[in-house]
Amino acid sequence: MQKRMQKISSYYAVFDPAKEGGYNVSFPDFPGCVTFGRTFEQAKEKAKEVLELWIEELVSQRQEIPTRASRPIVDEVQVALP
Repeated sequence: MQKRMQKISSYYAVFDPAKEGGYNVSFPDFPGCVTFGRTFEQAKEKAKEVLELWIEELVSQRQEIPTRASRPIVDEVQVALP
């Protein structure tokens, strides 16, 4: 049995705090691909699951998988206030 090599890629996900709690997750490179998690950790797990399913569906329909676009990294920087 021949082992199939898997290609690993990463894509940017946007974790937006929801008003009711938890996080809405979307992917700029995959419009319409969204999910939600009650905690940040759950949101990350669900994001991986939904993106893998989305990509599987693209492959099954013989559609092109988007390449990762170059985007700025957004992070928080803490500073002391006077």
